[in-house]
Amino acid sequence: MALSERQLAAYADKHAGRIPFDTSPRHLAGPGDARHVTHGLAAAGWSAVSDPLSAEIVLHSPDLRHRLQFDPQSTTSAWWRLRAEPTDTEPGWYAEFGELVPAEVLAGFTDALVVPPPQQPDPWHPVTAAGWHRDSDGTARSPDSMCHIELRPLSEFRDLPSWHVETREPGHGEFHGPRIWHAYFDEHTPAHLVESFLTALADRSPLQRGMYDRTGHYSAVQKPSALRPQQVVDAHTTRIDSLRARARSTRRQQTKPATAPAPANLGPAQPTARR
Repeated sequence: MALSERQLAAYADKHAGRIPFDTSPRHLAGPGDARHVTHGLAAAGWSAVSDPLSAEIVLHSPDLRHRLQFDPQSTTSAWWRLRAEPTDTEPGWYAEFGELVPAEVLAGFTDALVVPPPQQPDPWHPVTAAGWHRDSDGTARSPDSMCHIELRPLSEFRDLPSWHVETREPGHGEFHGPRIWHAYFDEHTPAHLVESFLTALADRSPLQRGMYDRTGHYSAVQKPSALRPQQVVDAHTTRIDSLRARARSTRRQQTKPATAPAPANLGPAQPTARR
């Protein structure tokens, strides 16, 4: 499913007439526009396989290995689910995200599915670099202590841990308040994808929201943005164009035929001996 000009125009129509407000911190900014996620994947060649008249959206990657489901009518706390099927060389994995996960943060995760992974990722680095407090027991928390990250073993009998991210209302002492949103990455989720999510989450730059957009919590700070509405639209279009170009480049590299090795240099040919 190629992303159409009509779909981009619909996004532009919605945002061009809205005054953007810089909203921070990111974990309290609210869900935003889900098209940050779906437009990026569609531009990278993902196909919609769900009923177009349904509120549910299901997208498949070009190789059919990855499946993203967005279900705003879900009876569980997970509105977004992403599954990867196992291959001959890699295990399958699963990740899920709650209703109020900012779409731009989730897009950091899904965009990383489009580009080749970096070398030796460290998911903790973007968090500590942004000034989050990291504890010695495999946990970290945001400066306002409302967002928590935990690398948690599945059980005492299994070594591979899974990632748990939660944003909660302030509690009292050791007791946390009600959960606002969560993200979960199972033990086989590639580290570079977790790092991309945490990089987008811990980014200090604000997210843009409309005047009456839903935020994750009343303590989110909002102020009129220096960006004009058209600049918000242009930034979305630029990102989509970049993802489309990188996806095409990656596919060309994957389908490029292997070059046969040059024959070894055996030196000058020797004359045939006479009988």
